[in-house]
Amino acid sequence: MNADSIDIARTPRPEATPARTAPGVPADRAVKRRRVLDILNAAGRDSLLLTSHTALTWYLDGSRVHISLAGDPVAAVLVARDGDHLVTFNNEAGRIAAEELPDGVSLHEVPWYGQLHDAAAGLGRDLTGDVPLDEAAVTAELRAARQPLLPGESARYARLSGDLARAMTDVLSAARPEDTELALAAALASHLVAAGAEPLVLLCSGSSRSGFRHPLATHAPVGRRAMLVACARRDGLVANATRWVRFDAATPAERDAESRIAAVEADIFDATVPGVRLAAILAEITAAYARHGFGQGQWELHHQGGPAGYAGRDPRITASAEDAVVLNQPFTWNPSGPGVKIEDTVQLSGSGIRVLTADPRWPSAPVNGLERPITLQL
Repeated sequence: MNADSIDIARTPRPEATPARTAPGVPADRAVKRRRVLDILNAAGRDSLLLTSHTALTWYLDGSRVHISLAGDPVAAVLVARDGDHLVTFNNEAGRIAAEELPDGVSLHEVPWYGQLHDAAAGLGRDLTGDVPLDEAAVTAELRAARQPLLPGESARYARLSGDLARAMTDVLSAARPEDTELALAAALASHLVAAGAEPLVLLCSGSSRSGFRHPLATHAPVGRRAMLVACARRDGLVANATRWVRFDAATPAERDAESRIAAVEADIFDATVPGVRLAAILAEITAAYARHGFGQGQWELHHQGGPAGYAGRDPRITASAEDAVVLNQPFTWNPSGPGVKIEDTVQLSGSGIRVLTADPRWPSAPVNGLERPITLQL
């Protein structure tokens, strides 16, 4: 077998499933529509045109509106006071009608060679007599509208996150030092696709490349220690996680750094409370790095994560991010240092942080009252 090939024996074979239907929950969709109508009322407008992956998959409650993972959506949604209107190309309409269209959304077609956004905006002018409000004009308002996950979303997100965590365990438990980084990434991709998820990001670094924070996989063997990272999307929601495996005894320096980066993460979790602004959390992150021996400037060497959900980070935290934390909001923080990183998808509940990307088979240790993943020792 080629060193970079997928070991099919490691790939789960799911039972046959029924044809896909739109995942949206009517009660959740009604809340989302009310939130968007509130945005329209505040702006004094009669319709809003949604065109981004993040806004579309949120508003449609999980519908797939892409073909290429790297391409633009193949649909646009006009939210008008008379109802919701999805506009798509004629060669996509059949699939979307059969598998992705929520109840109560009207479907409109344009030729595959047509101008999707122009057609959707024209529909808005016909319905309301005015140009629809552009999504870009209410970016912050839409982000605030999708921050607290609704019950159906929370359930779907927990299932996706669990599937990602189990896939990580399955792949890394079977890993060997001679496996290449690409082989581990390919095996993880196979597990995720088999679970109906789209691997948006797959990173892997072996012991020879542990200095890179965003290590795109290569043909290098992983050697004595490896990191595997994934962002997986299903029904619009994106779960994120990082795991480490080691094939010989840890050095004292490795154990010390792993313990300290977990302590940084614990401080971030403590700072993630309702009402606090993201910029204030970043200030706490900066202090945490210094407090735990990484140096105050460590945060500048890699992004620190932020709110999650319908984007990998929504938004990525910066000193200018003034969004306020709310209950039921998901997060993926990812503090890192030289040769160490910790990352899980979590949700802020009334009782605190709940880890979503958890697998009881993975080794863990309590950190500030919360079980956190440690390096898998093989």
